[in-house]
Amino acid sequence: MKKAKNKELNYRNITVSGLPGTGSTTLAEALAKVLGWKYFSGGDFMRHYAIKKGLFDPQNKGHHDATVYSDDFDRQVDFGMRQTLRKESGNILESWLSGFMGQGIAGNLKILVSCSDDAVRIDRIVNRDDLTVKLAKKHVFEREVKNIKKFRRLYHQEWEEWVAGESVIKAEKPIWFWYPEMYDLTIDTYQYSKAQTLRLALDKLGYSKKVDYEKIF
Repeated sequence: MKKAKNKELNYRNITVSGLPGTGSTTLAEALAKVLGWKYFSGGDFMRHYAIKKGLFDPQNKGHHDATVYSDDFDRQVDFGMRQTLRKESGNILESWLSGFMGQGIAGNLKILVSCSDDAVRIDRIVNRDDLTVKLAKKHVFEREVKNIKKFRRLYHQEWEEWVAGESVIKAEKPIWFWYPEMYDLTIDTYQYSKAQTLRLALDKLGYSKKVDYEKIF
């Protein structure tokens, strides 16, 4: 598909953030297909790294949590995304924290993908990774607790500078990287289909061309 020109659109890069099972990967991959932009998945990158370093069993159908690799490596990858958003165009960055890493940088469409029904999130993980419901729940909720604890510890200073210090979120509110106020667009995928979710994102981006959704999904 022909690459969409940034000058024709409202934004030059896109970040897609969301917790497991919300549909962030589905949306980011669909946007990459439509726009022809470069796509980076933080989850896939970290998984490949963890397997290569022997930190994670490749036979495990789920995903590892962020505690398996060092703080320095975590920050290196995350700040690499921030550098990309500052200097480049035509990128779609999808990870838990890509939207947080884009705070305060102009020209980037920050999308938050959520799902207001946890049962739907679990069902998606069951089908995606071929897990039992019990394992899917463990994969989602235990991993969330570990990752969020680590992210809060790693990025409390950046939170104070980029978010609380800029009055994006009130200083007295706890650190939470997925407040809707931090994003340009929030989509609840429990309420919208994959095609509708993609259309909402493209409309916000300013992309008006017709899309063949059957080819995308």
